[in-house]
Amino acid sequence: MQHTIQKEIAATGTGLHSGAAINIALKPAPAGHGIVFVRTDLPGNNRIPALWNNVTDTRLCTVIANESGASVGTIEHLMAALRGCAVDNILIELNGPEVPAMDGSSKPFVDMIDKAGIAAQNAPRRAIRILKEIVIEEAGKTVTLKPAEEFIFAGEINFDHPDIGRQRYEIKLLNGNFRHDLADSRTFGFFHEVEMMRKAGLALGGSLENAIVLGKDSVMNPEGLRHSDEFIRHKLLDAIGDLYLAGAPILGAYEGVKAGHAMNNAVLRQLFATPGAFEMIELQDVSIPKIRVLEVA
Repeated sequence: MQHTIQKEIAATGTGLHSGAAINIALKPAPAGHGIVFVRTDLPGNNRIPALWNNVTDTRLCTVIANESGASVGTIEHLMAALRGCAVDNILIELNGPEVPAMDGSSKPFVDMIDKAGIAAQNAPRRAIRILKEIVIEEAGKTVTLKPAEEFIFAGEINFDHPDIGRQRYEIKLLNGNFRHDLADSRTFGFFHEVEMMRKAGLALGGSLENAIVLGKDSVMNPEGLRHSDEFIRHKLLDAIGDLYLAGAPILGAYEGVKAGHAMNNAVLRQLFATPGAFEMIELQDVSIPKIRVLEVA
């Protein structure tokens, strides 16, 4: 069954890159509606469907826009929360240019969804089943989608920093495990890059309250890390959010090596451009795979 939330819920936070104070409201939506953002501060065509072909920028975050130029950025943490909580249909209202950072993870959005409650809808849930391997490679970075009968996300990173180094993590999304395994893992950045990013108009709202900040030799946040491998967990959180822009859950195996938002979007573009690479199926519920093939790409 498809799902939405039971009631409206709202919050206020700071945009990670814009630095703006932003109000966000999550509202129930009917079956088949999908995930749609609305910029309430803009006149005219201010609705932006959360889809892979609406992605217009992937510098440090994922930005989507509509044909009229209305855009919203830093959507990946909220998109990951929606995927992790199995929400298919929702209306997201914002009075600013990006989703508020909250604490830099998906947990505040998961908490909002849980407080609003999940409502089952009288329509079958669809998924995208991978049939052919899709690979994107660039400068030593790789993203792969492979056929699998489970919802698998795996990743690897390697940073020349004593608190990161090489990290690998894999998760099969089932039974709501996103909530306790990935949701609280925060975005991260390096202190020496902050000035450069701010000159580029990025990270204007970044702080120790909404990101892990790494100094030359250690984590600068006084509370430390939430997980010893919080960095790769957050990278997979980002990937889950980015791939939910496919318009439905992906039944298959994702693997990202040193990957980011740009490559996550590129693998979706390649998937949908490759004949016979996927099929649309119906799911009995959020954890049971294929019942009936609807169409083959």
